[in-house]
Amino acid sequence: MKINLLHKMISRLLFLSAFLLLTQVSLHAQTSLRVNSDRLNSSLKELSTFGKNDRGGSDRVAYSSHDVAARAYLIELMKKADLAVSIDFAGNIIGKKLGLNETLKPIVFGSHIDEVPNGGDYDGPVGSMSAIEIMQTLTDNKVITNHPLEVIIFTNEEGGVVGSRAIVGELNEKALQIVSNEGITHYEGIKKLGGNPDRVAEVARKKGDIAAFLELHIEQGGNLEREKIQIGVVEGIVAIEWWQFTFKGMANHAGTTPMNMRKDALLPAAEFVLAVNQIVRSYEGAQVGTVGIIKASPGAGNVIPGEVMLNLEIRDLSSEKIWKIYQEIEAKGKSLANDAGMELTITHQEVASSPAMADDSIRKIIAEQAKNLGLTTLSLPSGAGHDAQEMARIAPMGMIFIPSKSGISHAPAEYSAPDAIANGANVLLHTILSLDKSLK
Repeated sequence: MKINLLHKMISRLLFLSAFLLLTQVSLHAQTSLRVNSDRLNSSLKELSTFGKNDRGGSDRVAYSSHDVAARAYLIELMKKADLAVSIDFAGNIIGKKLGLNETLKPIVFGSHIDEVPNGGDYDGPVGSMSAIEIMQTLTDNKVITNHPLEVIIFTNEEGGVVGSRAIVGELNEKALQIVSNEGITHYEGIKKLGGNPDRVAEVARKKGDIAAFLELHIEQGGNLEREKIQIGVVEGIVAIEWWQFTFKGMANHAGTTPMNMRKDALLPAAEFVLAVNQIVRSYEGAQVGTVGIIKASPGAGNVIPGEVMLNLEIRDLSSEKIWKIYQEIEAKGKSLANDAGMELTITHQEVASSPAMADDSIRKIIAEQAKNLGLTTLSLPSGAGHDAQEMARIAPMGMIFIPSKSGISHAPAEYSAPDAIANGANVLLHTILSLDKSLK
């Protein structure tokens, strides 16, 4: 009896020791896990061949034949990584990997591969190819997470975050009829990608359906390169507001109207542009304000401009701050018009985007994992929109930036170094593994 009891105790101790040893080996293996940098950068280079033009840029706009061919290439890579691949009704490519506990919500990550006309090779593709490489790395090393994992390659990010808007239930019939850069509507484009725009509402997910969403991206700015920092921990994605200011003077003959008798609408408009720059720069922080459109009417060299329309765009993480800056700009515009004896009309255009703050706990994990990998970090906002901005409506969101050479983006000269790309992918990998342990 005592001998049997002793045998049982020894057996349990041996089992426990073996279990602890395997756990330690598994934890050590996960800690030392790294993506295959050569494979990742090779796949990025291969992707860049789809739509490469003779100017060195990419013509892989959404719904183009280049986009269709590139998506087929990605689907093959995802299948090689043992993912269950499908195309949803919005045209998003989704690759799924089962977890140990299928009752848990999935951890989702990804980006897009469509480009602006004559764009670069890194905006979108870095996040997309890194996501697939991470899945391949997990498969190679036989790592199975507790949570299910999903890679999403979003439809047409550059033309209106079409795929991510569908997933959060914000892609309506009006949006589907907008004409894309390819010259066809989103409705037609989604069909071309294998989706079904008539059933796009069915892809919408509810808040809580996703445990977390992560996106790796080039910075699209020069902060990281200038500061010699390896990883950007994104605070949030800025809100964007648009207005139209129109100064109304009087058109008249440019050769016969004396200077002191003119009502040249371009004069207060020019002062207004300078004032926007001065006012925005007077505030602390990373806010930006831009006048990017000036239309003088009637637009002839021998006619005094009788009307000038300008746009105003302000971006910041705080909507409250945007409106505070706007109110000062509005007052200055009215003052300039009044001094010139002219009429000023102001139109607030439809909101371009709302602010999307990154989840604090995810930001902390990103920073910790970067530190564990021996990488330097900088906390900063994203001044550009991303699919992550939409996904933040339904899930805790985190974004990781890597340096972009000279801050150039949306242009053929866009470039991120292979080691920077691998750094970002490894931070994303270990952030996913850490979230897998901490999230319920």
